[in-house]
Amino acid sequence: MDDTKKRQFTALVKELAVLRGRHTELVSVYIPAGYQMTKVVDQLRSEQSTATNIKSKATRKNVVSALEKILQHLKTHSQTPPNGLVVLCGNVSDKEGVDDIQLWSFEPPEPLQVRLYRCDQTFIVDPLLDMIREREIYGLIIVDKSDATIGMLRGKRIKKIKTLTSTVPGKTQAGGWSQHRYERIREQALHEFIKKVGAIASEKFMEEKDLKGIIVGGPGPVKEQFVDGEFLDYRLQKQILGIVSTSYTGEIGLRELVERGEDLIKQASAVHERQILERYFEELAKDTGLAIYGFREVKKILEAGAVDLLLLSEKFDWVTVDLTCPTCKKKETKTLTRQKLPEQKCEQCGITMTVTSEHEVTEELIKIAEQMGTAVEVISTDTPRGEQLAALGGIGAVLRYKV
Repeated sequence: MDDTKKRQFTALVKELAVLRGRHTELVSVYIPAGYQMTKVVDQLRSEQSTATNIKSKATRKNVVSALEKILQHLKTHSQTPPNGLVVLCGNVSDKEGVDDIQLWSFEPPEPLQVRLYRCDQTFIVDPLLDMIREREIYGLIIVDKSDATIGMLRGKRIKKIKTLTSTVPGKTQAGGWSQHRYERIREQALHEFIKKVGAIASEKFMEEKDLKGIIVGGPGPVKEQFVDGEFLDYRLQKQILGIVSTSYTGEIGLRELVERGEDLIKQASAVHERQILERYFEELAKDTGLAIYGFREVKKILEAGAVDLLLLSEKFDWVTVDLTCPTCKKKETKTLTRQKLPEQKCEQCGITMTVTSEHEVTEELIKIAEQMGTAVEVISTDTPRGEQLAALGGIGAVLRYKV
């Protein structure tokens, strides 16, 4: 999934996450790839029949209608897409007695790992939220004299890529010249095996443009020999975060490697963020004119194409909203922080205005940055510098030149 599609999917999931039904009447259906559609239809028919027993007339009507809409939609699918199918449907009207039954249907960007039917006051989007969380990618290598396993860590998911078995002969009890010759054969075979592991790992890891680092592990001394011998491509060699001792190889070894290498991963992420913030605050302290903060100032200069690096705090919460006065029906569009939403009152009536639509400003800024070739970094609040950026309004920028 490219950056544009990822942001579109992220915006959709965030939109779905905030929707609320007035009652338990929002239906979520997750169908993994390859699952028989006829079984799903049979289950939904059964749920529709059960829904006729709901005591509330309005809730009963909305649930039955949502299920019927889903059933009609599923007729257009003879089978699931490659990653499965998500269908969400229900009455999303925020007014009692008003029906607004909407349906969303899409293939997720990653394979669904769960089959689900749920009728609730909210749509079930946790599996989708997990897909859009920032995914740091790390290369994993477990190597020993007998075998090796190459894998990848994407977010929280560990994927085995390749398992290799060596042809290194075992130790011999022979003595004298034969023993020395045999040891040389073993050393040569081990060298060739490690070289092969490095070549395959390099090929696979070079395909990952967002690779954050590599962790090497194993139960014996071969892991140190692998790192010291620089068997990886020189560009990847620089990305080795450290060496970890494990008790196992294979998939169990990969899980153990991630668990024991957790501190290495945290340190790598923290170092990257610290370097970015040091650059920003250094420019700010020197008053060079190359560092700015504040939403409106940053947006104006971003649109002018003068921003080199855009910093967004994870606490940045600006939104663009459409507001309507419930009394005189006056309409307004404003861009402001979520904190100020309850303060928005109609200038004519003095009544608190109702939010009729809402859009995240973050998505707009990232889209502009993409058009201008500006790098974007989302900054955590886990450090004093991160908290400092949040206190400055949650947004800052390093400029290409003074403006």
